[in-house]
Amino acid sequence: MTLAAAIFPLLTVVAVLTAIHRPLGDYMARTFTAPKDLRVERGLYQVLGVDPASHQSWRSYLSGVLAFSAVGVFSVYLLQRTQAFLPYSLGLPAVPEGLAFNTAVSFVTNTNWQSYSPEVTLGYAVQAAGLGVQNFVSAAVGLAVAIAFVRGFVARRSGTLGNFWVDLTRALLRVLLPGAVLAALVLLAGGVIQNLNGFTSVTTLTGAAQTLPGGPVASQEAIKVLGTNGGGFFNANSAHPFENPSPWTSVLQVILMLAIPFSLPRTFGTMVGQRRQGFAILAAMGVIFLLSLTAVTLAELGGSGTAPQAAGAVMEGKEQRFGIVGSTLYATATTLTSTGAVNSMHDSYTALGGMLPMINMMLGEVAPGGVGSGLYGMLILAVVTVFISGLLVGRTPEYLGKKIGAREIKLASLYILTMPTLVLSGTALSFAVPALRADIDGTSILNAGLHGLSEVLYAFTSAANNNGSAFAGLTANTPWLNTALGVAMLLGRFLPMVFVLALAGAFAAQDGAPATAGTLPTDRVQSVTLLVGVTVVVTALTFFPVLALGPLAEGLL
Repeated sequence: MTLAAAIFPLLTVVAVLTAIHRPLGDYMARTFTAPKDLRVERGLYQVLGVDPASHQSWRSYLSGVLAFSAVGVFSVYLLQRTQAFLPYSLGLPAVPEGLAFNTAVSFVTNTNWQSYSPEVTLGYAVQAAGLGVQNFVSAAVGLAVAIAFVRGFVARRSGTLGNFWVDLTRALLRVLLPGAVLAALVLLAGGVIQNLNGFTSVTTLTGAAQTLPGGPVASQEAIKVLGTNGGGFFNANSAHPFENPSPWTSVLQVILMLAIPFSLPRTFGTMVGQRRQGFAILAAMGVIFLLSLTAVTLAELGGSGTAPQAAGAVMEGKEQRFGIVGSTLYATATTLTSTGAVNSMHDSYTALGGMLPMINMMLGEVAPGGVGSGLYGMLILAVVTVFISGLLVGRTPEYLGKKIGAREIKLASLYILTMPTLVLSGTALSFAVPALRADIDGTSILNAGLHGLSEVLYAFTSAANNNGSAFAGLTANTPWLNTALGVAMLLGRFLPMVFVLALAGAFAAQDGAPATAGTLPTDRVQSVTLLVGVTVVVTALTFFPVLALGPLAEGLL
């Protein structure tokens, strides 16, 4: 592979994201600050009994988030359990209780973890009415929470963060739906299938019989990547040619994953009236992304061993049509966002190469992160950075005119500690409790030893970060993992939202403090460097001991 061919996909992604960053970011800012509602929106508000002019405190906003999500879990669970009676069920039976719970939680939390083979487990009704709907609304919930957090910096002694139902509706109708329709049309043109044909029996060139699945894939694929959801219509996800037919559709999917998260810093800067602050957040995201992509690509290109060296790189588990760079670019994008889609099997990466997607999630998926969740995650880290650096140099800990006191730093700390607690607790229990370890060793782990630990660690990291990707060697459809990963997904999604909205409420109750000589600048190169450093030190290093027992130890052998 020539150097030009290797870097062309990355240059394409950078060029497109650069072109859309400003217009998309400004469009989202106008969407969530526009005083007027569309006619269809007013109709929805009347049906829901919502007063769009009313503003909510952080507690009321949070109540809306939790109530709406709880209804979503129940609805998706019910659809799965009654699948046999639904149209277009393809003759498939009801989904078992434990798997139905795990799947319902997974799609409502924007995780899209799949402990099953979709094409032989779920019919088209459940795929479209259950999972497809949640692909839209779960992304809209994350976007709404991010906008509410930004309003916390804008507000002056109001204590209100907007209206959840208005933000949810606008995110759906003005951002996600039109974007998904456009993306689906392009994917259709690229060869992604869209039909209701069910299963088709064909004869291959060698004379063998094969059954090919169909389905409304392009419409699902579009929102899967645009909403950083990630659940595949087929078990092979975006390695399947019906979901991702060619190198250019793979690059398009990477662009769709990154489009909204990389444009949200512009939205943030516009809404707070300081666009340089948005550029600082964007720069930190971009630096982390490029460092991660470079590291995982070098690990895969320089894989040790006789076979990889003879082949020129580590191609096991990767599609020939994408190659090394196309695979590592996709892996970096999907784990630095909360997408979780895959066009190669991360379990087949080198030990150190497979560790890096895991670290991407352990950072909190903030470079650029999921739709909404990446922005508020990075802003939380910016608050912590200002607090730490302010203490070190003796300057006032303020961010965008909001003072960072004991209450604010406690809420930020609880946000940061939630995910590591869930990951490490779930992994520890899986091996510390004898009965659970026997089940993990006997049923779930494909590869014993260090790599087996990595498989379980990756699963809990993916669940607690609401990513959804997996080391493919793990069998997760067991009572323990269905329950434990489901709980990790629920707490990993909604506990951080509690702390984010509480912090936003604390900021909204403050008046704006004017900048003084003692205010630490947060829009300069030094600030970006500090933010990147804090992101790595505060998050990734928390996991160094367990990484040393798994992928790091495996890679050094």
